[in-house]
Amino acid sequence: MRTHYCGEVTESLIGQEITVCGWVHRRRDHGGVIFIDLRDREGLLQVVYDPDIEDVFATAESVRSEYVLQVKGLVRERPEGTINEKLASGQVEVLGKELTILNTAQTPPFMLDIADGEVSEELRLKYRYIDLRRESMQKRMRMRSEIVRILRNNLDGQGFLDMETPMLTKATPEGARDYLVPSRTHANSFFALPQSPQLFKQLLMMSGMDRYYQIVRCFRDEDLRADRQPEFTQLDIETSFLDEEQIMAMTEDMMREVYSKVLNVELPNPFPRMPYDEAMSRFGSDKPDLRIPLELVDIADLLKDVEFKVFSGPANDEKGRVAALRLPQGSKLSRKDIDDYTKFVGIYGARGLAYIKVNELAKGRDGLQSPILKFLPDEAITGIMERTGAEDGDLIFFGADRAKIVNEALGALRVKLGEDLELMQEEWAPLWVVDFPMFEWDDNANRWQSLHHPFTSPRESDLDLLESDPGNCYSRAYDMVINGTEVGGGSMRIYREEVQKNVFRALGISDEEASEKFGFLLDALKYGCPPHGGIAFGLDRLVMLISGAESIRDVMAFPKTQSASCLLTQAPSEVSEAQLRELHIKLRKPVAKEEE
Repeated sequence: MRTHYCGEVTESLIGQEITVCGWVHRRRDHGGVIFIDLRDREGLLQVVYDPDIEDVFATAESVRSEYVLQVKGLVRERPEGTINEKLASGQVEVLGKELTILNTAQTPPFMLDIADGEVSEELRLKYRYIDLRRESMQKRMRMRSEIVRILRNNLDGQGFLDMETPMLTKATPEGARDYLVPSRTHANSFFALPQSPQLFKQLLMMSGMDRYYQIVRCFRDEDLRADRQPEFTQLDIETSFLDEEQIMAMTEDMMREVYSKVLNVELPNPFPRMPYDEAMSRFGSDKPDLRIPLELVDIADLLKDVEFKVFSGPANDEKGRVAALRLPQGSKLSRKDIDDYTKFVGIYGARGLAYIKVNELAKGRDGLQSPILKFLPDEAITGIMERTGAEDGDLIFFGADRAKIVNEALGALRVKLGEDLELMQEEWAPLWVVDFPMFEWDDNANRWQSLHHPFTSPRESDLDLLESDPGNCYSRAYDMVINGTEVGGGSMRIYREEVQKNVFRALGISDEEASEKFGFLLDALKYGCPPHGGIAFGLDRLVMLISGAESIRDVMAFPKTQSASCLLTQAPSEVSEAQLRELHIKLRKPVAKEEE
């Protein structure tokens, strides 16, 4: 039906007759001459209709926005003064000789030349097929396809096998909530949609497949935010007989290739490394954005003996933290600005945001401005100024609470200050975060839980700590972080049965429960499992980062809302009683609350 895409018609085709198809992006009538901007996936093309051919001109007069057309005509140079340098086809136009309306269209619910935020996201998702016609969305979908192609070619070239793993699998007790699928043929039993192919890819290594990858859909029933979806896409990788250094080097090279080919950006070689403990201490986050030149500084030792319990309490608590965050030349912030930042850290559980404005350091206490100064002795103030490296005009924020709250609150404040005050020092800042703890304590469940997942290998030197001191046991895990976004996480895996059992025990999983939930894995470990490890990259998150989109919903063709619903198809929806009976399911209606 066509000889060329609209966006590919250039000066090289001048004098040739071509056929193009697409949507009417814009129609203009200029004194008896009709101009139609025809749009397809590759771009725009200007088509001109003169009244000389009456029937064709009459058809052109009848077309409206988003009509689908087939156009035949002659490629010619645009008249002087009408060239559009912004378009690949901007040097030429097509003199229309034939015109076929392939389909009409109603007026779309929004214009296609809008920016992302100009209409509500709900409207865009409801009419996603219209939204995807917009130039920005088309570019993102094309970029996503290009990134996937580069990743596949890279891994294919290194001998990886592209293999599929099941979508219907077994529910697991660890991690996020599963999406469950009732079985018709096995009454009262359920499949689970996979949160990741983790166990299957490990089984493939036990099967001798050596190098595996898959671009796979994963499902997690968890609370959503801008960079999360109930169903998302991972690039999943697993290898045998390679250690973490080799896996990191291989995937680091792959990421450099993606950035070089997609953005013409050369990422550093090698990526810097940072231990988890250092990242938490300096940045309050295990995915620090290194573009922001602000760091947290521990000051608990300076405040243990002060009478101000807000500081001395956490300073003397082994689970507490007191930290300072210096904002160079931040004293220009108004009280309203500080109040707004105080509300912001409250989102993360902080009960306030103490601060000191450094007006004239040489005057000591008299050169400082803060409501908390009266609670601090001179030696504590002097110590804080020296340790933070404070200078005239600076503002120092403080966090004092449980370490988790201080890290999350000041870590988030650090990023927000960097964004609000435009402190970013470079465009791209990748790094590896390494040396993660094996476990973190869950206060609600009153037990240890895996920081990554229960199949992560502990360091050989820490094996004895699994039973005696799990909190000081470290793993062979590694996360790739770019601009404060974790784009990939991986680890070396446990490949010995007894080590896996010991990890389960440390997590409070009994041998009986482990056998019930993971018996197939434990059995497989008995039959010659090779040392292996891998990594998974969040493809949606990676494309969001590279494309500059604000949300992963803007780089997915058909995403869900933040309430995990699809406005386009109105899913989830009710099903018939007959379907429920086949699945041996009876619904329990919610009990209506009695009115007082």
